[in-house]
Amino acid sequence: MTDRVPEGRAVGVRPLEADLEELAGQIADQVESFLLVLRAVASEDEGGRAVPLLLLEVAQISLAGARLGAQVDFRPGSEYQPDVGPDPDLDRLRLRLARTLDAVDTYSYVDDPYRPEVVESQLSDDLASIATDLANGLRHHRAGDVAEALWWWQFSYVSSWGNLAGAALNALWSVVHHDRLDAEFTGEEERVAAANEMLGLDAEGGS
Repeated sequence: MTDRVPEGRAVGVRPLEADLEELAGQIADQVESFLLVLRAVASEDEGGRAVPLLLLEVAQISLAGARLGAQVDFRPGSEYQPDVGPDPDLDRLRLRLARTLDAVDTYSYVDDPYRPEVVESQLSDDLASIATDLANGLRHHRAGDVAEALWWWQFSYVSSWGNLAGAALNALWSVVHHDRLDAEFTGEEERVAAANEMLGLDAEGGS
């Protein structure tokens, strides 16, 4: 049994309305798609194919998160988070993603636009962290505890993976942006060149 964070949010068990059951099913489907594509991308040897796929899937899971964030706070039915087994070991996935993304794996983003501080991170780390949070909710959903799944997905979106998904989405968009427009920024030459090489561009930006 795992202590719930934050405390004081638990209420008695109550049935979910049909529209929330439907929402949970749609989120579960999107989570499964994200996890499947992430594993497929991790097995790719060609980064140029990986980046557009990741851009699409991160955008889709960000939309799912936004739907959760727009809902009134979900209330789980018990004081403690039910045990649905250990978190999946995604370290191999993270390492394979790092290999696939190679030179564009490391990126920078502003953690909080209202208290701007530039943070350096790795796409592989952030995508694996998102996958861990999503997989935990999916295990609750598969166990039939829809209320717990919705609570976890919403809480972890607001507290963690929503911000990571937004940062990763912008980084992936930036790679595609350089591919399409061959933009050149002072101090960014190496990353632009890496993006161009990954997506199969020559020095002049042509294919």
